[in-house]
Amino acid sequence: MLNTRSPEEPYLIERNTGYFEYQLPISVKAVINWRGQLPLLRNERDEWELPGGKLDLGEDPADCLAREIREELSWDTTVGDPYHAWVYRIFPHRHVFVLTFLANYDGHTPPAYSHEHKELVLLTPDEIDALTMPQDYKTAIRQAADRGHFTRP
Repeated sequence: MLNTRSPEEPYLIERNTGYFEYQLPISVKAVINWRGQLPLLRNERDEWELPGGKLDLGEDPADCLAREIREELSWDTTVGDPYHAWVYRIFPHRHVFVLTFLANYDGHTPPAYSHEHKELVLLTPDEIDALTMPQDYKTAIRQAADRGHFTRP
């Protein structure tokens, strides 16, 4: 049986007497470039988020992300390197470790979002400031733009 620090902090697990560490789900997300725009999805909390999802047991993070993008957008993407990581405090008792990757879609088919989300938009990085979205997603998008990720040939 795992001991947690408190019912309000179920993500802190006691490893040695008095020593607690995070035990968090892992979510992989993608900043996808498609023709200089990125797809964002509206979730059940009415927040905009990057495509991606939870890492399954034994799954490679890049393979997980490619699978999630296929499920959420019907796109086969090229997943690049991870470049931004953070702990997202969704609720006081629910934290998730988020690992963000760069990705590209070179196809011609517009994205089609799945039943998991309420809405999809295609935006440029300059259009994200006014969105209801966790700040670290905005940071990841800005970092991708600063790296030239959205530069069109």
